[in-house]
Amino acid sequence: MSATPNQVLRQAGQRTTEVPLGHGVRIGGSGFVVLAGPCALEGQEQVERTAAAVHHAGAHVLRGGAFKPRTSPYSFQGLGEPGLKLLKDAGHRLRLPVVSEVMDAQQLPVMLDYVDVLQIGARNMQNFSLLRAVAKAGRPVVLKRGFGCTLEEWLLAAEYLLDGGQPNVVLCERGIRSFDNTLRNTLDLAGVAWMKERSHLPVIVDPSHSTGQRSLVTPMALAAAAAGADGLMVEVHPTPEAALCDGPQALTPTLFEGLMQALAPVLAAVGRPLFGQELRRAVGGAR
Repeated sequence: MSATPNQVLRQAGQRTTEVPLGHGVRIGGSGFVVLAGPCALEGQEQVERTAAAVHHAGAHVLRGGAFKPRTSPYSFQGLGEPGLKLLKDAGHRLRLPVVSEVMDAQQLPVMLDYVDVLQIGARNMQNFSLLRAVAKAGRPVVLKRGFGCTLEEWLLAAEYLLDGGQPNVVLCERGIRSFDNTLRNTLDLAGVAWMKERSHLPVIVDPSHSTGQRSLVTPMALAAAAAGADGLMVEVHPTPEAALCDGPQALTPTLFEGLMQALAPVLAAVGRPLFGQELRRAVGGAR
């Protein structure tokens, strides 16, 4: 990287930054954090069913899109503010912090009334005016990697946020475009490991967007955990076949519960508990 200052880079001996997400959830420490929920918020029943399911399975953060950047103008664009209210109500009831994507700086005043964490999606990773506005918004940020962007470009996008005054940034690998179009994207797990070496910011992985196929989400989620990621962002829908957005990659509640159960031995193998289990272990050990 040629740009300075390099606030995102890990200095010798520097620990990973712990980012507070709300309701006591922190990412970047020893605990592995799972963000889960629907790609798009579609209505009260869908939001409540999904929120209850991911909470029951052990997710730590509720995700959901109210403003959806879609390739086609004719695709479902999200519910907007009514969707944000549904998300906030569900998260508040279950004591889960909520995260949703901001597409435009003009949406910030509305979103700040509802969300604990702002997400910047792949299409906006290099929207520098948005990065500067979000840096001043006073909320932690999940910054997704652009699907055509290098690792250094991703780091420099994060630099905009830190330079703008927002230290609480989580990097999210969600797959990149490559010559092979068999899958929706190519999941760059080597890039995740490189980022963990290079930057002090926590790194999570989105196995839903990176594969585009429900059957591949759990294997790639487990691989991400083994590769040293700090958490996952997973799409869950109670009836994926009827989803208005990205149904083929969404897990059912049953499959998501299976994923959460499968994570335990993988995380144990790399010496990392799910978030919230560190305290229980410490208390149990003290006894």
